[in-house]
Parts: sequence; structure tokens; C-alpha cells
Amino acid sequence: DDYSTIEKDHGRIEQRHCRICSDVDWLKQRHDWEGLAAIVEVSLTTERNGTSSTYCRYYICSLAMTAKAALYVVRSHWGIENKLHWVLDVVFKEDHARVRSGNGAKNMAIVRHIITNLLRQVQGKASLKVKRKKAAWSVEFLEKLLRQEL
Repeated sequence: DDYSTIEKDHGRIEQRHCRICSDVDWLKQRHDWEGLAAIVEVSLTTERNGTSSTYCRYYICSLAMTAKAALYVVRSHWGIENKLHWVLDVVFKEDHARVRSGNGAKNMAIVRHIITNLLRQVQGKASLKVKRKKAAWSVEFLEKLLRQEL
């Protein structure tokens, strides 16, 4: 099964092609992967300013699905990942964090996720970055944020 999409946006053309191979019994036996249902290949060709680049990624899947559904799942997963990591980098400058050893990095990631979720609960149009600054400047706002009274 295969499925393709073409999108023109932000000055580039992106063509995605997804193929699914459901004939995976040989692989399940060879690697003892119980529950394996398919191998998914997703290729992305991007054209911008006359330059073209192609990337290919492979996934294993435990669900039987169409190529169209698989492409949707892959794009949704990366959309969520990119959205979260963009927020963590912009709001918390996570890429510049110096904590890298032991459990410190994991602990700080958990703290950042909790804070992000708390800040998202605050009503209003202010960005997460602005809400974070307000919490740093105002003890009253910070206390209400932690008590979830906003």
C-alpha cells in the first residue's frame, strides 16, 4: 500500500510518500518481534529555491493500517514533538541548558513540562514566555499559578 501528498507552503514544495509492507512474518521470526504488523517507509522531498533534498525514515508498527493512516500518524507524532520542543526551547531556552549529567537533565525536563502545563492553564492572550516572566516578577502571580487559582 502507498500514499502520497504534495504541499506548497512557506516558499517550499514538500512531497511525502508513504509505503507500508505488511509481509513481515520473516522479520517477526528473525528478531522475535511479537505483535509486529508492518514496516512503514516515509520519504520527504523538499524543493526550495531550485534546490531539492530527500529524507527517508523507517518505522515499525504493531497496527495494521493503510499508508494514508500511517502518514497521518507519523506527521501527527512529529507535529506534537516539534510543537513541544519549540515551546521548551523558546520559553525555557532548553537547548542552552547546562545540566547534562546524572538525573539532573531528566529532572529539569520534568519540571519544565509541569511549568509549561501550569502556564497553559492561565487565561488570557499572553504568550507562555510572558506568563513565565510574570511569574518570576510577581510572587502573588506565582502563588496563584501554583495553587491553580488563575
